[in-house]
Amino acid sequence: MVKSEKQHKQKKGIKQGEKEGGRKARKIKASTRQGYIDEHLSPYGGLLPLVKLWDGLRFDVQFSAFYCEPTRETQYGSLFFIKGLLLLLFIGFCRLNHFVYICDDPMLLGILGVERLPAVSTFWRYLQSIGRHQSMSLLRVMGVLRERAWRSLGIVPECIHLDIDTTVETVYGLIQGAKRGHNPGHRGKKGLRPVLTFIAETREYLTGMFRRGETISGQEVARLILSFGKLIPGYVKRVIVRADSEMYSWAAVNACLRRGYDYIISAKRTRPPFDPKGWYSVGRDKGIQYNSCYFQPSGWKKACRFVAQRIPKEREAAPSEPVQFELFEDDRYKYRIFVTSLTKRAHQVIEEYDGRAGAETLIGEAKREGLAAIPGKKFQSNYAYFQIVMLSYNLWRYMIGFADLKDQEQKTQKEQDHKTQNTIHVSRLKLLFIAAKIVSGNNTVKIHYSSHLSGRERLDRLIHNLDILRKHPEILNSPVYWHQGSHLPMQKIFCMKNAVRG
Repeated sequence: MVKSEKQHKQKKGIKQGEKEGGRKARKIKASTRQGYIDEHLSPYGGLLPLVKLWDGLRFDVQFSAFYCEPTRETQYGSLFFIKGLLLLLFIGFCRLNHFVYICDDPMLLGILGVERLPAVSTFWRYLQSIGRHQSMSLLRVMGVLRERAWRSLGIVPECIHLDIDTTVETVYGLIQGAKRGHNPGHRGKKGLRPVLTFIAETREYLTGMFRRGETISGQEVARLILSFGKLIPGYVKRVIVRADSEMYSWAAVNACLRRGYDYIISAKRTRPPFDPKGWYSVGRDKGIQYNSCYFQPSGWKKACRFVAQRIPKEREAAPSEPVQFELFEDDRYKYRIFVTSLTKRAHQVIEEYDGRAGAETLIGEAKREGLAAIPGKKFQSNYAYFQIVMLSYNLWRYMIGFADLKDQEQKTQKEQDHKTQNTIHVSRLKLLFIAAKIVSGNNTVKIHYSSHLSGRERLDRLIHNLDILRKHPEILNSPVYWHQGSHLPMQKIFCMKNAVRG
């Protein structure tokens, strides 16, 4: 008898719910017993990649070469205290008294090489002994680390955008430098007004100043722009500075001209004579129009190009009410005016300036990472702590970069065109808060992670990339490891050191 294959053939069943490794759910009840073990456990297993990052970028060597030691001598040394503060900020604590929560962590003690962490007052005394000179030397350390990190990550941008912006930090009590000024969040309260500069392409901090609570002057902006040259890697050919109307002045424009930077700065209290017939629209929205002209404001030594965008004001009136017409034609529009050195069309210049909106997000992230914490009353100590916070911020950026770094062959075109990074808060949950077991024996120390770790692939990739950097430091000086097809002349690391000394 012939049987139908379709009718009588049966497929073997597949067992559902099986997972790799035979992991089973373990029920935990109120009657579950508890106990203790002799092994050292740490919830901050992600600190091991940070140590590898320090070693790969030669942090200790660069710190010893560029850091300006304070006059007060310490038993542990400045490197110990700076690393301790960086570890505190890297974990997510932003105040010195938070050391009490991690003072017994074996991972932290092993990294610092001590059996017991010093008292919190010891860190307070060291922070009170440093000031502006130490903060400026930390900027030089960040500049060297940036160049080394970019080379190892294969980041070789020919053009970068520098976004300058200020923020307000409301303070309470007798804090040096606190003044009443523009504070939209807490009107009438005293505050400090630091200024920060971010690199839009890598979302990292370039430089900044911890300032008094008053509006920034044109001379301060000029000094800030002139300091960019020592902190930007030498293979960057073009720099575009973007700033809001608070930075608008001839001093800022002149500083960009002296350095050869392009600029787009929002203008205020300036009405250039735009040609009424020069307005044009782009796309389907005919109401939004653009124009440009050359104009020399009062007190400026040179005529500059101004571009403008005008947007019709919305009029909402009830059908029964008569519409009141504006007295002047200009009253019907809202204007956005910018001074720029770019020769593009006006709408293209304004579109490029709108990319600066990401700086507000970065400032908010930096404030959550510790920028909003004012540790003491002394202005100079707060100035130095400001740079330590931003150094920890940059270390997180490099950590995220190494975690996302893949081989060029494995990258798809879509991944290369749309590069996205997790925030530091999310990355801390993925890369730092990892349970670790510290095992010692045979004169060796090992860190063990769970084999059921959900982010195991990313952690392995991060450690693998950092180990390659540590074992093969020559890739920092090899143009082959850089971007393919790039034949830019390299700048040696210690050229920056000689320039700073000069």
